[in-house]
Amino acid sequence: MNTKQGVVPGRRRRRYSAEFKAKVVEECRLPGVSMAAVALANGLNANLLRRWAVEHEGLSASATQPAGAPRQEGFIALPVVAKPQPTAAADVRIELRRGAMTVTITWPAQAAGECAAWLCEWLR
Repeated sequence: MNTKQGVVPGRRRRRYSAEFKAKVVEECRLPGVSMAAVALANGLNANLLRRWAVEHEGLSASATQPAGAPRQEGFIALPVVAKPQPTAAADVRIELRRGAMTVTITWPAQAAGECAAWLCEWLR
């Protein structure tokens, strides 16, 4: 019987080599690869792999910069792509059915707000 509280008998903390950690982190950097998939494929917890990746980034950044040098962070301008304008606006179409009778109302899309106001007033 185990007298210590919170200790599960037979469980030990796993230890991974630096080479294994670096290999798995590099797999995560491949385009189109998710960190969760890499973790699952290697029998790891995704949170543990994320921590290794952050630590690896810190080590690689410090290896390329001299000690005490400020980190290069800044604004990166991205091009703004305009959304294409629709060529022709579709009409608002309301179809009401009651038994065998059907009433169809077509309203110009440019006046959709007026259509909504009319419909609210009509449904009172």
